[in-house]
Amino acid sequence: MYKLLIRPILFFFDPEDVHYFTFSLIRLVNKIPLVSGIIKNMYRVEDVSLEKELFGLKFKNPIGLAAGFDKDAKLFNELSNLGFGFIEIGTLTPKAQPGNPKKRLFRLKEDSAIINRMGFNNGGVEDAVLRLKKNPSTTLRTGKHVLIGGNIGKNKVTPNENAVDDYKICFNTLFDYVDYFVVNVSSPNTPNLRALQDKEPLTNLLKDLQIENSNHIKKKPILLKIAPDLTNEQLLDIIDIIKDTKIDGVIATNTTISRDGLTSESKVEIGGLSGKPLTNRSTEVIRFLAEKSNKAFPIIGVGGIHTVKDAMEKMEAGADLIQLYTGFIYEGPKLIKDINKALIKK
Repeated sequence: MYKLLIRPILFFFDPEDVHYFTFSLIRLVNKIPLVSGIIKNMYRVEDVSLEKELFGLKFKNPIGLAAGFDKDAKLFNELSNLGFGFIEIGTLTPKAQPGNPKKRLFRLKEDSAIINRMGFNNGGVEDAVLRLKKNPSTTLRTGKHVLIGGNIGKNKVTPNENAVDDYKICFNTLFDYVDYFVVNVSSPNTPNLRALQDKEPLTNLLKDLQIENSNHIKKKPILLKIAPDLTNEQLLDIIDIIKDTKIDGVIATNTTISRDGLTSESKVEIGGLSGKPLTNRSTEVIRFLAEKSNKAFPIIGVGGIHTVKDAMEKMEAGADLIQLYTGFIYEGPKLIKDINKALIKK
């Protein structure tokens, strides 16, 4: 139904306008009596074989929603009804910022892809916390509520030499309201941000966050989200950095600046590319990290997952969990259900 009827209508309009319209629609529909339960029954798949424990957290299933969809933590409970095992909010910055000028989101239908240059548009970390405080899972760690990851970054106006301060602010402000953290230094849409992936500044940043982490009674898992455009030498550096800083894992990968193999006219747009063109490269990065580290840390695989086969390949390459974004937009919530059912059979 989604691909035959709903998606063609949505894809007729501007992608950013559709995003906000869809948010409003999902929120409205879930407020209708009994509808929330119907949606859960349609898409949620629950089985003990799907459960997974990583870095001290119990995931009801291994399929998450990647950061960038629910930036401001406005819809995490409603989205969890669609079958996700965890939701990652953000990227959040200390201060609210509008992001880059519009138009900044482009569909590449011929390539089943998206290019975005959003630029960390969000209402600021404190604004998100106001909504996260209403999340039952912040007070009831019973496994009945969706796990939430907090993806954090720096404000555009903050120079790289002061970036650690922005990450610390986000980390400490969010600490009581998310289950794990993701350090985003790999978005191509904030000027000079990717320079923080270099070995020395990244090591210093993660060590500083671990110091902040140790100031709390119970530490929270910290993961690093990396770009798919890193060389093998840089990926080996990432392995060394994880070992040195003792963070909990990696999310592989963010969007790419590569335009190899694209057919759409929109390929000339500046920004990060996601979707099917990223499928193979993100899997290559996962496999490289898993093999070269001897699976020394958990990996969350994301990038170009549009089918059950794509998901299985990520896991066979070494991903412990996976996340959807562009595949969710193109394929709809049935993809989540199909992957979970396939995992149960396997």
